[in-house]
Amino acid sequence: MLAITRKAAIRDLLAEQKSVSIADLARRLNVNRETIRRDLKEMEEKGELIRTHGGAYILDGVKNDLTVDTRQVLMIPEKETIAKKCGELIQPGDYVLLDGSTTCWFIARMLKNRPVTVLTNSLEIANILSDSESVKLMLTGGEYSPANKTFTGMAAVGFLEAHYVDRAFISCRSADLAAGITDTNDTSAAFRKAAINHARESYLVLDHTKLDKVSFSRIAALDVLTGCVLDTDFPESWKEKLPEAGVRMY
Repeated sequence: MLAITRKAAIRDLLAEQKSVSIADLARRLNVNRETIRRDLKEMEEKGELIRTHGGAYILDGVKNDLTVDTRQVLMIPEKETIAKKCGELIQPGDYVLLDGSTTCWFIARMLKNRPVTVLTNSLEIANILSDSESVKLMLTGGEYSPANKTFTGMAAVGFLEAHYVDRAFISCRSADLAAGITDTNDTSAAFRKAAINHARESYLVLDHTKLDKVSFSRIAALDVLTGCVLDTDFPESWKEKLPEAGVRMY
C-alpha cells in the first residue's frame, strides 16, 4: 500500500474515532508498526494529528471523545501542575468530590496522605486511595464503563444529589467563554452538572488545549464555578471575562 493511501486511511479513521493506536493501524493496513510510526510522525509535522505513546489523536468536532487509554498518557506534566494547584485549595477535613477524569487521578494521588473524605465515580481513583489510612473513600453506584473506568448513569447522579461536599473538582472536554463548559456526551455532562450543584465550591480543572473549544453536551455556564485551574497562564480574553463572571483563576 502506498504511503498516500495509508495516510488517507489514517485520516478517515481519525475523523471517525478521534484517536487511533499504532497496533490497530498496523493490523488494518497490513504493514509493520514502524511504518505506521513513520506515517504518524510525518502527519504530525504537517499539523494533521497529535502523536501519543502508542498512537495519535485529533482535537476536532463537537463529538470528540478519547478513550481513557489515550487520555491517561496525555499532558502528564500539565496534569501534575494542575493537581499541585488543587492540592493547595483543599483543607484538612474537607469533603472532596473528584470526577472520573484522568486529571483528577493526579489530584487523588496528592490527597493520599491527607485527612479528607473523597467522593468519586472513578474506579481508578478508588484504587489509588483504597489503601490510604487517612482518606475516607466513598464510591458512587451506577453502571460501570470499562472504556472510562467510571460509574455512570442515574444511580451515580442520584448519589451526588443525596450529598453535599466542600469542594468539587471536575474536568470537561472543552471550555468556551460563550458556550461554557461542555462534554462529549450527556451522561458525563449530567454527572458533572450534579457535582457543581452539590458543592460549596466548584473548580474546573483543565489543560490549556481545551480552551476556546465546544463539545456536544453542555454542562454549565462558566459563572457557576468558584474557580478555574489551568496548567498555564490564562489567555488575555479569559483574564478579562472570568473575573467579570466572579470566577477565580489558578
